[in-house]
Amino acid sequence: MKGQHHRHERLKKSGSPWKLRCNFKSEDIDYLTHLHGVLYVSEYGYDQTFEAYVAAGLAEFFKSFNPKKDRMWLAEADDQIIGVIAVVRHSELVAQLRWFLVHPDFRGQGLGKELMNKALQFCRECKYKIVFLWTTNDLHAAGRLYTCAGFKKVEDKTHEIWGKRTTEERYELQV
Repeated sequence: MKGQHHRHERLKKSGSPWKLRCNFKSEDIDYLTHLHGVLYVSEYGYDQTFEAYVAAGLAEFFKSFNPKKDRMWLAEADDQIIGVIAVVRHSELVAQLRWFLVHPDFRGQGLGKELMNKALQFCRECKYKIVFLWTTNDLHAAGRLYTCAGFKKVEDKTHEIWGKRTTEERYELQV
């Protein structure tokens, strides 16, 4: 974990722009799981069950991946993942956005908006009619981005999950 932090400090100082890729490397599942775990523990106080939740979802995504209906964009700077978003087919007409994350060192620079635009364009190309996502009320900046992209909050539920009392929110967009 300490090595990852120092690596991101170097990224921040290098000032190199990011690039997006959709091809997967064998280490992506582990690193994405780790990145989600580290950031959600430090920023939102989640426990290790959140990392397990992310790992299970990513494993299922890669196991049942259909390149015509599913897609993941990984943003990299200096060959390190700094952002991610995925479109996961739920049914013929419904897709889910998952694992949306931008490393704190790269927030506020338009990367989140770029990832969201790529994902929604793919949803349109796939002829999905509805795109939904789950988030929590802790993620204020993400909620604003979803609203700006046209998503509407349609449901919320508060319960004990990931080591704390959390309100999950479901957002939907008619594509």
